[in-house]
Order: sequence, then structure tokens, then C-alpha cells
Amino acid sequence: MASDTLAILIDGDNALLKIVTGLLAEIANYGVASVKRIYGDWTGPNLKGWKDCLLEHSIQRVQQFAYTTGKNATDGAMIIEAMDLLYTGRFSGFCSVSSDSDFARLAARLREQGVTVYGFGERKTPRPFITACDKFVYFDVLNGAATEPKAPAVPEPVASAAPPIARPALAKPSLDKTALGMLAKAVTASADEDGRANLARVGAHLAKQSPDFDARNYGFARLSDLVAASGLVDMESTGDHPKIIMVKLKAAPAAK
Repeated sequence: MASDTLAILIDGDNALLKIVTGLLAEIANYGVASVKRIYGDWTGPNLKGWKDCLLEHSIQRVQQFAYTTGKNATDGAMIIEAMDLLYTGRFSGFCSVSSDSDFARLAARLREQGVTVYGFGERKTPRPFITACDKFVYFDVLNGAATEPKAPAVPEPVASAAPPIARPALAKPSLDKTALGMLAKAVTASADEDGRANLARVGAHLAKQSPDFDARNYGFARLSDLVAASGLVDMESTGDHPKIIMVKLKAAPAAK
């Protein structure tokens, strides 16, 4: 059971209202969020519509006036409060929700203090902020993980003249050479003398190589699904509670 105490700091100018439910569900996998704050100028029109969401999820709204047109005043407020929370010594992790590169130095500073930093942002997030985090998750992954709303029940007609239309299945993104190369290196680096590696260790090594490496980016719910689809390894499972998955790189075919 996750027991880390986390602080969630959301940049209201760079966050999307529709991802909040998925965001909090994702963060629940990492620990317990005892602080949830969102920063922005709540007197302006840009953040209109957040009220119900903030009340539902008990997120504290922090007012930060925009002193100058075109400048993001929330960055400074978030950074100051992050450091204040850090020095209380109560938090083992911080969740920074923004696509702004200005938070790269903050993430690096928090990690220097020995706490874990989880970043969340759009695909356009600059690479320096992503690599400054221990783990980075894209907003669209959170949206994809959310359950699609069910259509309202409508009485079906007794007879239908038109036959049902078959909908083509959505194709999953393919694993590119970069992802396969990272996976192979992670298995090699995590393997014992017999070449077998615990998949959990492989996942940890992948996160160190690239904080935004996530099986969901390639259409897979779990790392084990991605690894199985890669065709690079042989897999075996042992135990039940918890199940331990071991992987080993397949031998290269002998040259003729």
C-alpha cells in the first residue's frame, strides 16, 4: 500500500480541467496527497469553470494576481510555497502539474533534498523539465486512462432497416527503435549473472533512463504488456501474492 506523503502543486495557467480526475487517480498510485493546491488569478476569465471540480476534489485555490500582462505570476508563488513545504520535512514527494520549463530548476532542487518529484504536463513540455523529474506523465495518458462516459439509455426500435456498421479497431502505436533499444539496455543492466531480470527492476531502470517512459504512451496498460509485445524477451511468472515476472533477452539467431 502506498504510504508516501505527497504535495500536489498545480499551475492553473498550464493545467487542463478535464484531466484532474485522472491526475488524482494516478497520484494515488504513488502515495497520499495531504496537500492539494492550484495557483492562478481567479479574478480573470481564464480559470472560469474550475469551482465545482475544486470543491469535489478538495483542492485549495491560491490567488495570485497577474501583476504584468503576458507574465506568468503563478510560477513564483508555486516555487516559494514548494520550498516552504519542503522545509517542513513532512513530504517524501512533490507532484508538479505544469508544462512550463520554469519548474525544471525547482524539480532539480527538490530532488537534491532527497524527495521524489512527479511531473505532469502536455506533450509540448520542454525536455529539461521532464528530465529534472523522477517520473513524468503526459496529460493525454491520464485522459486515455479515464473511463469513457456511457451513452444515455435510449429505447431501441423494434426493427431496424439498416444493418449494424462494423467499426474498425483502433491500432495501437508501434514500439519504435528508441523504445526497444531502451528496453533491451534496461534488461541487460538489471539482469543477474544468468541473464534473468526482475521486471520491477527493469521498470525502475527505464524510469532512470527516461522519466517519461510509460507503457501507456504506446497503448499498453502495463509494462508487462509492452514487454510481451516487444518480442525481445522470454517471460516467466513465479508466485501469486505478489506475482514476480522475470525476463530474459532472447538469444540472437545464429549467423549462417
